Amino acid sequence: MKVAVVGATGLVGSEILTVLEERNFPVEELFPVASAKSVGKEITFKGKQYKVVSAADAIAARPDIAIFSAGGSTSLELAPKFAEAGITVVDNSSAWRMNPAYKLIVPEINADVLEEDDKIIANPNCSTIQMVVALAPLHKKYKVKRIVVSTYQSVTGTGKAAVDQLNNERAGKEGPKVYPHPIDMNILPHIDVFLDNGYTKEEMKMVNETKKIFGDNSIQVTATTVRVPAIGGHSEAVNVEFAHEYDLAEVRQLLSETPGIIIQDDVKNNLYPMPITAHGRDEVFVGRLRRDETQPKTLNMWIVADNLRKGAATNAVQIAEYLLEKSAVQH
Repeated sequence: MKVAVVGATGLVGSEILTVLEERNFPVEELFPVASAKSVGKEITFKGKQYKVVSAADAIAARPDIAIFSAGGSTSLELAPKFAEAGITVVDNSSAWRMNPAYKLIVPEINADVLEEDDKIIANPNCSTIQMVVALAPLHKKYKVKRIVVSTYQSVTGTGKAAVDQLNNERAGKEGPKVYPHPIDMNILPHIDVFLDNGYTKEEMKMVNETKKIFGDNSIQVTATTVRVPAIGGHSEAVNVEFAHEYDLAEVRQLLSETPGIIIQDDVKNNLYPMPITAHGRDEVFVGRLRRDETQPKTLNMWIVADNLRKGAATNAVQIAEYLLEKSAVQH
C-alpha cells in the first residue's frame, strides 16, 4: 500500500511511523507530509531515508491511505482534498469527530460500521479511547448508565513544546511556555479551552465521543480533565454505574479475556497501572477494581494507556489495518 503520514515530524506523526514499522504494515511507498518549513527534511522509516513532501505532492502521488496528525485546522483544510482524490483519510484531530457525517472509530468496538465510501474516518480523543476500550466489554454485559471520570493526562498530549516546558522547568532553565502556569511540581485542571458551561473542550470531547462510539445517547458522562507532569501516558479514575448488577470476579474475567487489555490489580504487591509501565505499549491497563460502596451497581476502576500509542498512533494504524483487511482501500 502507498501511505501518506500528514504531520510526520510531530510527536504523534513520528509515533505513527514507529507503529507502522513495528506492526509491519505493508508500506510499499511512504509519503511523509509536513508544513512548508519541514519540506525537504529527511525522516527514517524501516532503515530508509524519505524526504518530507508537501500535501499537494502527496495528493498527486495518490496514496491509498493518509494518516493525519497535523491538528484540526490542517485537517479541515486538507482532508477533503485527499478524500476528493480518492484517498482514505484516518484523521487524528478533533476536526471530524462529532460531525454526524463521519464515523468515529475504535477498531475493537465499532470498526464494523465502516463502509467503502467512508473517505474520512475520525480517530477519537486519546483519553476517550482508553476509557471506552476498558468499558466496552462491561457495557455489552451490564449496560453503562453513567460515567464519572477524572483524568491525569501526560504533557505529551499537548506536544513536544509541552515536554520541553516541563524539562526546562525541571532543569531551572527559561524557555517558551505552552501552559498558563508552571507544570513541573504542579497540576493544571485545565486541558484545551474553557467553554460557556464551565467545562473544557477536552471534558466535553469525552462526554460526546463516548456516546457516539457506543452509539448510545442515553449514557451520562461527566468529566474533569487534568494535566500532570508525567510523560508515559494518561491515567483515569473512572466511576461507572451499570443498569444491571455485576459480579467483581466476572468483571475481572471479562476484562482479562478482552484483547488489548491488561489487568494489573494486585494491591497486596503494589501492582496497579502507571504511566511509567504503560509507556511505549499498545495495551490499555486496568486496575484498582472495586465496588463503589456508596451506591448500587457501580464500579471504580483505574485506567492507564500511552496516549501517543493506543490513544493516537496505534488506534489510527489499527483502523488502517482493518481497512486493508477489508480491502476497502484497494484499487
